[in-house]
Amino acid sequence: MIRIAIVEDEKSAADELSEMLSRYAAANLGGGGAHFFDIVRFDNAVSFLANYRPVYDIIFMDIEMPDINGFDASVKLRSIDPDVILIFVTNLSQFAVRGYEVDALDFVVKPLKYGVLDLKLRRALSRLERARDAETEIQFNDSVVKVKLSEIIYVEILAHKIMYHTTRGDFKAYGTLKKVEEKLDASRFARCNSCYLVNLAHVKGINGYSVDLGGTELAISHAKRKEFVQAVNNYMGR
Repeated sequence: MIRIAIVEDEKSAADELSEMLSRYAAANLGGGGAHFFDIVRFDNAVSFLANYRPVYDIIFMDIEMPDINGFDASVKLRSIDPDVILIFVTNLSQFAVRGYEVDALDFVVKPLKYGVLDLKLRRALSRLERARDAETEIQFNDSVVKVKLSEIIYVEILAHKIMYHTTRGDFKAYGTLKKVEEKLDASRFARCNSCYLVNLAHVKGINGYSVDLGGTELAISHAKRKEFVQAVNNYMGR
């Protein structure tokens, strides 16, 4: 699921962008690399930034808005979320040249054209795919093994050793679960108890105080349950 936020004060423009995104999703569902979009809309930057949490993959930010414009909103956004993909929406292309200041990926000019949006969206999804497939290094025996984050199912602390359970097998390393937690993306990994750090992409369901990872069930502690369920919900974009 790709989580997209549209920050746009003009309802007609927001409707048009939302419809084009849905059109793209419909055209690409069912094939290899198909994407599903969960779209959330905000009619001003103030409500968008209020209680913001880094749960979005792509943000379409209108530049000309009341109260706080898209540039100023993006500066504040970057102080909270430096990694989200940002695309400006503007009436005049010269207004978007400052995008580099907030690491904007691109911009689209109103009135929107589907062909242009299609190309820019593909570029954004390509970057997102590369980010999601980032690698981490595991010191395994006397060598270093590179593992994609998407391959990690969960990480376990076991007798003062770290066990990475992956789709390629298990890798044992030295260290602490806290150090592993600091290294991995907090929006993608969460603890279900003091012993396990779970890749949220592999969660198939939660039943009471256990989490199903597709054949493997791990216990969820009472102390961590609320926080873990919230992390799963945030990851799923609900």
